[in-house]
Amino acid sequence: MIIKSPRTATIMLLLVSLFWGIEYVLIDLAVARIPSHTFNAIRFALAALCLLPLLWFSQKTTKPLPYSSLIRAGMLLGLLLFIGFYTQTEALRFTSVSNAGFITGLSVPLVPLLGLLLFRNAVKKSVWLSVITATIGLYLLTIGEHLTFNKGDTLVLICAFAFAIHIILTGRMVDSLPVIPLSIVQLVAVSVYSTSAALLSPDPAFYFPEAEPISWHQQLLTPVIIVAVLVAGILGTGYAVWAQSASQKLLKPHKVALIFAAEPVFAHISAWLFLDETLGEKGMIGAGLIITGMLIAELSDRNHPPQMRPLDKTAAPE
Repeated sequence: MIIKSPRTATIMLLLVSLFWGIEYVLIDLAVARIPSHTFNAIRFALAALCLLPLLWFSQKTTKPLPYSSLIRAGMLLGLLLFIGFYTQTEALRFTSVSNAGFITGLSVPLVPLLGLLLFRNAVKKSVWLSVITATIGLYLLTIGEHLTFNKGDTLVLICAFAFAIHIILTGRMVDSLPVIPLSIVQLVAVSVYSTSAALLSPDPAFYFPEAEPISWHQQLLTPVIIVAVLVAGILGTGYAVWAQSASQKLLKPHKVALIFAAEPVFAHISAWLFLDETLGEKGMIGAGLIITGMLIAELSDRNHPPQMRPLDKTAAPE
């Protein structure tokens, strides 16, 4: 499969935001029963397994893979994902979904800001306009009248920085490394990091210390855990990491961050459909501003279209 259209890449990332928005409730229910490290270890292992067939069917060259570069890059990107997903998952035990959604969305302004500070990436005025517009929209959509800051909010703030740096570094690495193997190495790395953290923790791996002891198979075979792992592992992790890496062959980091700002919009839509929750006036305005920010970025990029390149190369370019 070769994708050459930035529009297709945008749709792929919008689907990621959709899956992330839907899985919020499932993960919130899951981490109330199973520790975050254990949940993420299983989630990312499943995601890596799901991408193996894609690697097999995409082998169209006899070129050797750059294993050393892949492992180094994958371990670094995987570390950022490990930090981001652990802090976000753990934070849901202490803070509201609204606070988590907005603070995670701070990765939108952090991407161009950190790109400018770390790598001197040039940022157009239209980018700042779109970022500011989307950030205001995130605030109105998720916070409402006030923001209370607690331990969970601090964890989500760390998550926002980790995701922002991950987006920036992914944009630099996918130009020289094959997308599918890089995605798989990242996923395996997160699973290994999470497994190590679960084993090194003094707390039980499959239940919380204050809860009644339970065996691993009794815990993992409960419907809530099964559904959460399948949805988060296959769609919210396996597909998401591959889609982000592939799309960043064509899309700039700031635009990827802006598309991901749609995540709380989808979260609220799913809550409206399944939980009969409504956005309210501020929420509607916020959702509109997020979409406006994405449109500003899209229209400004039309004057400078990116170079079209195949995305699914399984060997590094010469």
